[in-house]
Amino acid sequence: MRPRNACLLVLLLALAQLLAVASAGETDEDSSNRENAIEDEEEEEEEDDDDEEDDLEVKEENGVLVLNDANFDNFVADKDTVLLEFYAPWCGHCKQFAPEYEKIATILKDNDPPIAVAKIDATSASTLASRFDVSGYPTIKILKKGQTVDYDGSRTQEEIVAKVKEVSQPDWTPPPEVTLVLTKDNFDEVVNDAEIMLVEFYAPWCGHCKKLAPEYEKAAKELSKRSPPIPLAKVDATTETDLAKRFDVSGYPTLKIFRKGKPFDYNGPREKYGIVDYMIEQSGPPSKEILSMKQVQEFLKDGDDAIIIGIFKGESDPAYQQYQDAANNLREDYKFHHTFSTEIAKFLKVSLGKLVVMQPEKFQSKYEPRSNVMDVQGSTEGSAIKDYVVKHALPLVGHRKASNDAKRYTKRPLVVVYYSVDFSFDYRVATQFWRSKVLEVAKDFPEYTFAIADEEDYATEVRDLGLSESGEDVNAAILDENGKKFAMEPEGFDSDTLREFVTAFKKGKLKPVIKSQPVPKNNKGPVKVVVGKTFDSIVLDPQKDVLIEFYAPWCGHCKQLEPVYTSLAKKYKSQKGLVIAKMDATANDITNERYKVEGFPTIYFAPSGDKKNPVKFEGGDRDLEHLSKFVEEHATKLSSRTKEEL
Repeated sequence: MRPRNACLLVLLLALAQLLAVASAGETDEDSSNRENAIEDEEEEEEEDDDDEEDDLEVKEENGVLVLNDANFDNFVADKDTVLLEFYAPWCGHCKQFAPEYEKIATILKDNDPPIAVAKIDATSASTLASRFDVSGYPTIKILKKGQTVDYDGSRTQEEIVAKVKEVSQPDWTPPPEVTLVLTKDNFDEVVNDAEIMLVEFYAPWCGHCKKLAPEYEKAAKELSKRSPPIPLAKVDATTETDLAKRFDVSGYPTLKIFRKGKPFDYNGPREKYGIVDYMIEQSGPPSKEILSMKQVQEFLKDGDDAIIIGIFKGESDPAYQQYQDAANNLREDYKFHHTFSTEIAKFLKVSLGKLVVMQPEKFQSKYEPRSNVMDVQGSTEGSAIKDYVVKHALPLVGHRKASNDAKRYTKRPLVVVYYSVDFSFDYRVATQFWRSKVLEVAKDFPEYTFAIADEEDYATEVRDLGLSESGEDVNAAILDENGKKFAMEPEGFDSDTLREFVTAFKKGKLKPVIKSQPVPKNNKGPVKVVVGKTFDSIVLDPQKDVLIEFYAPWCGHCKQLEPVYTSLAKKYKSQKGLVIAKMDATANDITNERYKVEGFPTIYFAPSGDKKNPVKFEGGDRDLEHLSKFVEEHATKLSSRTKEEL
C-alpha cells in the first residue's frame, strides 16, 4: 500500500468513528424533532401540490366555469368557442351583471354543441388580464379557436348569446378590417381625395401600437357609419420608410389628420369613444362665421378669451383659404371666427383682408392696444398667421385657471398673483383693483408672462409654495423655465413689493421653493431614491448616466414594474458610472422642465454630459430585456464587459 492511500484510509476510519459518536449522542427528543421536521417538510410539499392541483382544476360556480392563470391555456386548448368575462370582486357593475351572465351560461350550455362560459378574476389573474389588455370591468371577450374576438355590444342576455352563437358557426370568419391599409402606392391617391382622414403610422413590434389597434379599429367602424363617413387608415412605418420620413415620424404610434392631403397633428384621445368624438369635432369647420355686429359686441362684453376674427371678401378669397388652414392648426387651442360683413369691418375699424386679435373688455388696459391687426393675403403663409395669433392671444395680465392653464400659460417665466379672483358683477371692482397693481409691473417686464389666479383654484400650488398660511390676502410666485418655483415673502402686497420681487428674480437673488420628502438617511439599495431636494445632485450629475423612474404610490403599473426595476438595478450594481433611480412624483418636485411626467410610470435616461436632453423610454415592454436594451443604447459609461453580457 502506498503512503498516500494509507493516509486516506485513516481519514475515512476517523470520520466513521465521529459519525457513530454523533449518532450515539442523539437524544430521543433530538430524533423526534428531526423526524417531525421531515414530516413537516413532506406535509408542506403535499400542501403545495394540493394548491397547484386546486389552481389547475376548473371549478364551476352557478354554471359559470372559473379560470385562472394556471388552468386557462390547458382548458381552452381544445375548445372551438369560449365566452370569457374578466371581472373584479369589488366592481359594482360586475356584481350587477353576474345573474345575467349565469343565465347566459345556462343557455349556452344547452347549445348544440355546448359552448363554455367562463369568468376570470382579473385582479388575481394578472397575467391573463395583461395578455387580453383588460383595462375595465367587466370586460367580455370571445375566443374562437384561440383567437380573441372583442365584444363591444350591450351587456344583455339576448345580444351576447346571439353574438356567441354567430361566432361559434363553423364557417364564421372575422369581418374584414374597416381600417384602410396605406402604402406608398396608394397613399397620395387615397389621402388627397379625403376631406378629412386619420392616419396611424405604426410599428408591428410596438407595445403602444398593439394596445391602440383594437380601439382604433372600433373607432374606424363607428366613424364609417357616419354620413359622410370619416375614414381611418394605417401605415406600417417600418416598411413604408419613405412615407414615415416624409411626415417626420420619429415615434410609434404617430397619428396625423389629413385634410385633402394636408397633414395636421392629432392630439386627441387613444380609445374608441375619444377618437370618435375628437374626429367628429375635427370634421367641422375650424372657423365660425359671424353674421351680425351684435355677436362681436357680446364677445367684447362677456368674453373670457382672445377674440380672433378674420375679415374677408368671400369664401373664394385666397386669403380666407390661408386663414382656414391656420385655424385648423390651432383649432384645439383657440376659437376662430370670420366674417364677410363690411358693417363688422367698419365697427372693428379695419378693411377686408385683415386678421383682428383682441381681448374682451375686462382684460383690456391702457398699457396695451385695443386690438392687433394683421394683413392677410393669398400669399400669406399659414405659419405666419399662426405665430401672430399665438403672440397676441394673451393680455398683459390674464386670468390663469384650470381650463386654460395647459394651453395658455405654459411659457416661462410665469409671474402669478394669487387672491380671490371673481369677475362677477359684485366682485369685479375688487378683482380689477389688484389686477391693476399687477399691470403696473407687467408693462415693464415684457419678457415675462403675468397672470392672476384664484387662490382656491390653485390651493395645492399655493400650499406647495408655502403660502397657504401666509396670512396675506394676496400672494405671488414665479415659475421659471427649469421647473423651479419662487415665492414672494408674505408682506403687504402692492405694485412696489411685486416689482422688487420680480427684479430680485431677474438678478438671480431668489432661492427656489422645492416640495420634497425627507432626504433618505440610508440610500445604499440597488435603486437610488431621489427626492425633490436631491433631484439636481443625483439625476443632473454631469458625471453619471442616470435612469430615473417617476412613479405614484397608488399606480398599479408602477407596482408591477418594481421587481423588474430592482432586478435591472442589481444587474448594473457594479457600474460606478450608472445610477438606477426612482422618485415619487406625487410627493416631490421635478426641478427641471425637460423631464415631463404625464402618466405613471414615466422613465427617462439622463446621459452624462447631456442632462438637457433626456431620452424617454416609450414604445417597448417594461421588462428586463427591453429596459436593458434601452440602457445599453443610451449609456455613455458602461464597461465593455457589461455590454458584452447584454
